[in-house]
Amino acid sequence: MSARASSRDRLTIDEDIRKASTLPGWVYTEPETYARIRERVFARSWQLVGDVDRVKVPGQVAPFTLLESLLDEPLLLTRDKADEIHCLSNVCTHRANLVSEHEGVEPFLRCRYHGRRFGLDGKFLSMPEFEQTANFPTSADDLRSIALGTWARFLFASLDPECSFENWIADMGTRVHWLPTADGLFDAARSRDYLVRANWALYVDNYLEGFHIPFVHAGLASAIDYGSYRTELFPWGSLQLGNASEGEDSFDVPEGSPEHGQRVAAYYFWLYPNTMFNFYPWGVSINVVRPLAVDRTRVSFLSYVTDASRIDRGAGGTLDRVEREDESIVEAAQRGAASRHYDRGRYSPTREQGVHHFHRLLARSLAS
Repeated sequence: MSARASSRDRLTIDEDIRKASTLPGWVYTEPETYARIRERVFARSWQLVGDVDRVKVPGQVAPFTLLESLLDEPLLLTRDKADEIHCLSNVCTHRANLVSEHEGVEPFLRCRYHGRRFGLDGKFLSMPEFEQTANFPTSADDLRSIALGTWARFLFASLDPECSFENWIADMGTRVHWLPTADGLFDAARSRDYLVRANWALYVDNYLEGFHIPFVHAGLASAIDYGSYRTELFPWGSLQLGNASEGEDSFDVPEGSPEHGQRVAAYYFWLYPNTMFNFYPWGVSINVVRPLAVDRTRVSFLSYVTDASRIDRGAGGTLDRVEREDESIVEAAQRGAASRHYDRGRYSPTREQGVHHFHRLLARSLAS
């Protein structure tokens, strides 16, 4: 076993950022580590799976794949007759066929392989030719229920949550409760996917610090006051706050908020491991970072608009350009991480607190 391979099981990040070294390069490049992250991080994470409009009316069903090309888990959203939303395994408990293959409105779920039926809550209803089967049915014949959380208008699911949904979302929800996020309208024209030729964690690293803004994002740097840019850490995420430069658009922050009286240009929230909520005066841009391979990542930008009159202004006005600038720098870092001459770096204690926090969470998950 190589020194690198054996060190995977001893990965630690010092809690003191002044003494700590960053993740080693092999975390971003080795297929074995990528496979461990798939099971120990993403199989236990909360993932955005849509908004409430995906199953808007009772009887509506929406099959989907959770983290395609990584987890590839077939799941199903339903809204039952009692108007309750469920997230279910989409795998029939008889012979593993997919139960639902198309979106629509249905009175119940029926597997087309052998006719097993389930309620929209996943409970077993009936099965032909099983009259002589002993001890049947049991709870094992129900579709498995998947943990589901709702915040504002957004739905999140987890196969085996490392933390409760309430703990995961609480700090963000409390901080921006005054924003009309639940009223946002999805804007398909301002939403798109980006393919990044880099490891997902390098993309997250880049997001979690404003250190690079003056060097990489000239337009964004002119919209925010870099001197006041700051990071706050939470148990399962972080917040980067950027105040607006003179003349740039900013929030009207209400009394009672920690930022009352400040000209906040944007709230940049990251939720472990791969979800970002970027709040601007015009609405929210959600970034979901989806690993495709050890060196390939799909980043989905989803825009929900609450005030169309403020689009294209301030820190949230040039998102496509900022994303392409980020892609370029992250792809270059991916090539460097594979170098025989790179091992680990160090952190700026004043500018890279979010990166350090992410690395500690990732190391903890890998050790669990």
